[in-house]
Amino acid sequence: MKGSECKFVKYMDGSDKRFVIPVYQRNYDWKTENCKQLYDDLVKIVRGNRKSHFFGSLVSVYNPEGDNEEFLVIDGQQRLTTVSLLFLAMYNLIEKGVVTPEDDKLKQRIFENYLVDKYQPEDTRIKLKPVKNDQMAFGRLFAEPESYIRESNLTVNYQYFYDRIQKQEITIDQLYAAIRCLEIIDIKLNAEDDPQLIFESLNSTGLDLSEGDKIRNLILMGLPAKEQEEYYDKYWNRIEICTKYDVSAFIRDYLSVKQQSIPQQKKIYVNFKDYVELGDIQTEPLLEDMLDYAKRYQILLEGRTGNSALDACIFRLNRLETTVTRPFFLEVLRLYDEHILTLGQVTDVFLITENYLFHRTICDLPTSSLNKIFLMLHHEIMRYDGTEENYVEKFKYALLAKKSVPVSRGMKSLQKHLQNGRFI
Repeated sequence: MKGSECKFVKYMDGSDKRFVIPVYQRNYDWKTENCKQLYDDLVKIVRGNRKSHFFGSLVSVYNPEGDNEEFLVIDGQQRLTTVSLLFLAMYNLIEKGVVTPEDDKLKQRIFENYLVDKYQPEDTRIKLKPVKNDQMAFGRLFAEPESYIRESNLTVNYQYFYDRIQKQEITIDQLYAAIRCLEIIDIKLNAEDDPQLIFESLNSTGLDLSEGDKIRNLILMGLPAKEQEEYYDKYWNRIEICTKYDVSAFIRDYLSVKQQSIPQQKKIYVNFKDYVELGDIQTEPLLEDMLDYAKRYQILLEGRTGNSALDACIFRLNRLETTVTRPFFLEVLRLYDEHILTLGQVTDVFLITENYLFHRTICDLPTSSLNKIFLMLHHEIMRYDGTEENYVEKFKYALLAKKSVPVSRGMKSLQKHLQNGRFI
């Protein structure tokens, strides 16, 4: 591993360079406030007549399989992507005549040195290659605004820069000069360096990575580049979509199902790593299983089962934020996928659970025990006779047999409803 100081623009400069964000990295997630802070710093550089401003470190590894001088960005993609967005906003404003630089070569310099390789075809010329969905959003910013992906974080931040540059707090030439003052520590890994260990070490010093980010890294980083792309497209990106990109919350429930224990929020990654390593679970079977559960998790988030009563129940449960039920519901939906339960039986289970939670609320019973109740509920149902037969009836019995639930008018009412097969 070699590290050296250099100007950020020097790191980016060169039409033949390519900066690839590996698929095991998180998506671009800088917020507008981060972009505001960067732009504020650039204004201060100009007004304070400063010659340099430290912009952190960038860790990359040279990819010998790339067609160009290609670097895989291990750390620093947020800053690299953000400055690319800023350069693109500057270029587009000059191109459209909204701002006019004193340096008549500035537009060409920005475009050809930092954004594209003009000698490459249209679909491969962009130097920065973000992770899949971000890559599409970034590419659209080179086209007309009608094609922008408005909900993308990249588009939101690009628009922030596009609007703020027009305020002319500093001129476009001064802005470019300020960017040239940004300095980084350029850390390049050697063939013998272990990217996984370096990634974990960087994260331990306080980088803001979610537990899901670290798990994606654990699963994908050690694979050959071709398999990384294949598994990301086939499994991981689909898991992200199914879970609405809250992979950390999903994996917490996934581990709860698999280990019969709820991981602490800050230890999801550690628990997942132990689960995989101690179980000696291979990568593709693991991802296949996770994707199956992610599809069930998507039902818990969105409904769309085709059963109006079940979808309405899911909607109400989400409004009440009853996330404690999800490990149990994931197993119920698994039984449906395996054709053990019918959709009608699944609907009964969901409606009974809703009644149970409603009556507990009416009776003003504490919610502290609900995590454990629903964590172990499927296990208790299976323990009666070791089969899934009469699952719904055993579920009713198990739910009403909780010693933590005092007998009250409300709970007696629930028991009566269950015995009569009625739901309110």
